[in-house]
Amino acid sequence: MALKVAIVGLPNVGKSTLFNALTQTAAAQAANYPFCTIEPNTGDVAVPEPRLDALAAIIPSKEIIPARINFVDIAGLVRGASKGEGLGNQFLANIRDCDAVAFVARCFEDDDITHVEGRVDPLSDLEIIETELMLADLESLEKRVINWEKRSKTGDKDAAQNFRLASLALAQLNAGKPAHLAQIPEEDEKAWRML
Repeated sequence: MALKVAIVGLPNVGKSTLFNALTQTAAAQAANYPFCTIEPNTGDVAVPEPRLDALAAIIPSKEIIPARINFVDIAGLVRGASKGEGLGNQFLANIRDCDAVAFVARCFEDDDITHVEGRVDPLSDLEIIETELMLADLESLEKRVINWEKRSKTGDKDAAQNFRLASLALAQLNAGKPAHLAQIPEEDEKAWRML
């Protein structure tokens, strides 16, 4: 199973261009207007690993299968995406299906390329993206935590663990910090990733 990586950023920052470079294709249309990408583009890339050939020379195999990364070019997020702005809810759902998130920010000046915020400020852009992701996480967890709390009171151990972990995540989010910065006990790491 390939690692699935979402490529995320504001519109017109180079996400589709990066996707095309990583996948060595021209599968993602890149144009100078916001929301050129609506449906996510996906591309599967083999991870180069010279040790794989060395192992195959020692232990012959019928087939050599390299590790793979699946890149997902997500449409641009805008301020208010967590509340549905710019089809934000659809894009946020696409991000939830991924294992990792790669943030892309525009760091170049070019009057011919539109910027949705009207200025080039990569740190502010990254803050917008992180805030929208945190707000989406907050909303999602607040809906689910009620059910986990009820079920945990009936003795459901999985629900109790989920409730405890969700409470940790909510504490981080309510403090204005991303949930992934929460200190999670080692024995809870697998459940944390599934949360």
